[in-house]
Amino acid sequence: MGNYYCLMAGVPDLNLDDRGGNYTIDDFIEECGEALSDSDKKLLFYFFLKYDCLNLVELLQNPDAEIQPYGNYTIDQYHDLMTSAREMNFNVHRYPAFLSMFAREYSYNKGKAGYFPKDAIMKEYYEYAMKCPNRMIASWFKMNFDITNILTAMIARKNGWNVGDYIVGDNEICEMIRMNNTKDFNLGVEYDYVAELMKIVDCDDPVDKEHRIDAFKWRWLDDITFFDVFSIDAVFAYMCKLEMLQRWDKLDVETGRETFRQIIENLRGEARVPDEYKR
Repeated sequence: MGNYYCLMAGVPDLNLDDRGGNYTIDDFIEECGEALSDSDKKLLFYFFLKYDCLNLVELLQNPDAEIQPYGNYTIDQYHDLMTSAREMNFNVHRYPAFLSMFAREYSYNKGKAGYFPKDAIMKEYYEYAMKCPNRMIASWFKMNFDITNILTAMIARKNGWNVGDYIVGDNEICEMIRMNNTKDFNLGVEYDYVAELMKIVDCDDPVDKEHRIDAFKWRWLDDITFFDVFSIDAVFAYMCKLEMLQRWDKLDVETGRETFRQIIENLRGEARVPDEYKR
């Protein structure tokens, strides 16, 4: 693991309330390409894999679809993955196994009631990323997975829905949510951030909700890299912050509301949001 004094000392300071910044993920990627060790570049693979998942779904649905930037793979590699997985009926070892399995099984699953491909692949993505050999990066993905389930459970209960239908995964937090009907699902004793999530859910403004969730994640990144500002952990955290800022730059009030509604549509397997809530 390298120490990136020059890289991290030379990048602009970031604040969640910054808008219209001139420094982008593309700028940071270019600087990282020249500075990072080969082993640390492999760790950033987990960050960009999210875009590969979304691109794969788009191409399976429409082979001529435009793909999002930032993925690890080229358009030719996506088509190689899809063709190899289907025709050879085995996991293509040059790609993560869950991508091969998803591509191979997509044609069988796409017509099933309650199958939502983006939900399905993002669940697999998080479970894969939580096994990253870097402890901080693995913890980042676990934190995102857990708070999404917790927020989803709180929103579901607040609206009178069956909480168990909206929870995906089988870790300790998932099981506690399914087994407890207390206000905080008995999570508050062990997970001190649950009280803050409860306040976020009670916020009436969906755009403010989304901002508070990102602020929570931003503080988590700050806390975990506070004494380690020149490592690959800090590089990864900076990339995550840039992604948040670029997303907010693209949001207006209406898209902000839609973004929050999508929180409870992620990582939920077959469950879907009732139509009355979408309205």
